Amino acid sequence: MVVTSSTPPTVDGSEIRREIRTLESQLVEWRRRLHQHPELGFTEHLTARFVSQKLQEWGIEHQTGIAQTGIVATIEGDRMGPVLAIRADMDALPIQEENNVPYRSQHDGIMHACGHDGHTAIALGTAFYLSQHRQDFAGTVKFIFQPAEEGPGGAKPMIEAGVLKNPDVDAIIGLHLWNNLPLGTVGVRHGALMAASERFQCKILGKGGHGAMPHQTLDAIVIGTQVVNALQTIVARNVDPIESAVVTVGMFQAGTAFNVIADSAKMSGTVRYFNPQLAGYFSQRIEQVIAGICQSHGAQYELDYQPLYPPVINNSQIAELVRSVAEEVVETPTGIVPECQTMGGEDMSFFLEAVPGCYFFLGSANPSKDLAYPHHHPRFDFDETVLAMGVELFVRCVEKFCQ
Repeated sequence: MVVTSSTPPTVDGSEIRREIRTLESQLVEWRRRLHQHPELGFTEHLTARFVSQKLQEWGIEHQTGIAQTGIVATIEGDRMGPVLAIRADMDALPIQEENNVPYRSQHDGIMHACGHDGHTAIALGTAFYLSQHRQDFAGTVKFIFQPAEEGPGGAKPMIEAGVLKNPDVDAIIGLHLWNNLPLGTVGVRHGALMAASERFQCKILGKGGHGAMPHQTLDAIVIGTQVVNALQTIVARNVDPIESAVVTVGMFQAGTAFNVIADSAKMSGTVRYFNPQLAGYFSQRIEQVIAGICQSHGAQYELDYQPLYPPVINNSQIAELVRSVAEEVVETPTGIVPECQTMGGEDMSFFLEAVPGCYFFLGSANPSKDLAYPHHHPRFDFDETVLAMGVELFVRCVEKFCQ
């Protein structure tokens, strides 16, 4: 979805404190440097080096090389208190950038097409501010700079490496710049914000032959298309209509010539749902559908089903904390969107399974500047005036949680 608006969105900045507003040029500079040097999952060496250099420059204690390229930084307030984690993902996507801007990607075939460069810049700005204002909060803030959100997933290996321990994290927050919302709008809700993400690949094994002699074959295309059609009935007829779920076959490959009946067909797709109780259901039901159709035709199949990320489930208390902070900061006509949801997936979900927390959207689209292309589009970009607002939101969450 591309955001459109009759009036240009604005962020007047009156609720953003002066010290953060003065950081804005630095936030933009950091973001653009990261945007010029995008890196794929678990190869974020330049990005991690830049983050580490900044943290070291500011005297912030941190560890590098966690889950290959991840970083954890710790900032202690001037008195005892709880531990709040802030998570920012660092990786880019295998997309060739089409934006004609001075800071366009210098790495062919790779670009920050989802805003992770902005997430990292916002986390850096928050870390810098808090390191200069330790008297304003109690306890500890942990910054988790995570690799490989886009795949194969860096959150789980970071958790396994102990980033939520020593000291133990009491709660975690994170944001996603969101071009599906106007600039400065906050999308926050308790419960499910983003969907579980699962992937399947299937190969139908039939018997090829001459296109004029179908009785001698087991047509993998005919069988495969029946499978595709039947998979659509799972959501329509097996899932409670009150629930939300998606089964999408996004790839189908078969055949070599117009007059040859294919001996095999390959397909792959994705499954999305919000309700954690549906975990495990789709893998079983999809195989039942495929097995039944193949058996009826005398064909065989190979199925590889991979659960990727669970749904992003926000804790009600931490979501209320974020909402209350957003009400103090957001000054846009749209304001706060409490029922914002998407079937997109995010491995922030693993952190939210481990500790209470909240993931929220920060609107970054500005059609008046031609900055409203959707995420993962080769012309994706966002209005950088949102960066300071992201820092302000994070800082206020820290001040309110770490009292």
